[in-house]
Amino acid sequence: MSAGAVTRSSTRPGGAGRLDPPPRLSGRSRLDRIRARGAWGFAAPALLVVAAVTIFPVVYSIVLSFADVEVGYEGFTIRSFGLGNYAALLQSADWYRALGFTVLYTVVTVFVELVLGMLVALVLERLGATRGWMLALMLIPWSLVTIVNAQLWKYIYDSTYGVATWFFGLFGEAPVILGEPVPAITGLMVADIWKTTPFVAIILLAGLVQISEDHYEAAELDGASTWQTFWRVVLPQLTPTLTIAVLFRILQAFGVFDLPFVLTNGGPGTATQSLAIMGYKVLFQDINIGPGAAIATSTAIIVAAGCLLFLRAFRNQAKGGDA
Repeated sequence: MSAGAVTRSSTRPGGAGRLDPPPRLSGRSRLDRIRARGAWGFAAPALLVVAAVTIFPVVYSIVLSFADVEVGYEGFTIRSFGLGNYAALLQSADWYRALGFTVLYTVVTVFVELVLGMLVALVLERLGATRGWMLALMLIPWSLVTIVNAQLWKYIYDSTYGVATWFFGLFGEAPVILGEPVPAITGLMVADIWKTTPFVAIILLAGLVQISEDHYEAAELDGASTWQTFWRVVLPQLTPTLTIAVLFRILQAFGVFDLPFVLTNGGPGTATQSLAIMGYKVLFQDINIGPGAAIATSTAIIVAAGCLLFLRAFRNQAKGGDA
């Protein structure tokens, strides 16, 4: 048999040793690639703006947190780099107090908002035609700008004509709510809980309405009580929604600035000084650029670590439940 015959037989369909040509892109695939390039082209200006106003300042702040910065009339100059700013933070009593208040504020407000938000969401989930009206009313506190909300509560806590002062005066001597450490911290938490609980409730309500009625019917057939149904059926189904709600609230609460800034400005003394307020004072009032950037960077690292630990705990719990 000739070589040409061998070549023809080996390339015929079904022949041994057949070499298939590389697949060619269909018209659909080409169109998808063209659309993808067009989408990136349209998104590029927005991505550049985001990089300019978000990514670059964050990176620059991290760089400055390691810098020894000298400020003068003509601007500032970086003299050296090192860990001096972070070493100073670890030796600062004010930083530890601000960290303690921020952690306490975050833990208490997030926990109370989750509990109240869950109760409200369970009630709303059972409502019928009135659910829309209730949701609209609940959104009023959340829709208020935080500065307006803080000013409102400042009037309520006022030591002369505040409603809270009048109410506590009915039972004896009313405390100066914003002038004493414990009442001031409690007042800040109450104001935050009042504003943010509707937000948590709406997120949890979105998860509740996704739970199939079959789960409730199966629990009822098994003779489960209301508490058992909630603990064994509702709560496991709400784990992803709870994770989202907690992460949002941790990020917001740990970076709290505007509410204590308006109500107490970190006082009395430094009782309600959060890490964000401390960083603002060090950076913009004392003009200490390096230490201020270090406070901001350390705050971001702490909240990121807290969120990662929380996600890991939820993931382990979910794996344990599946097992």
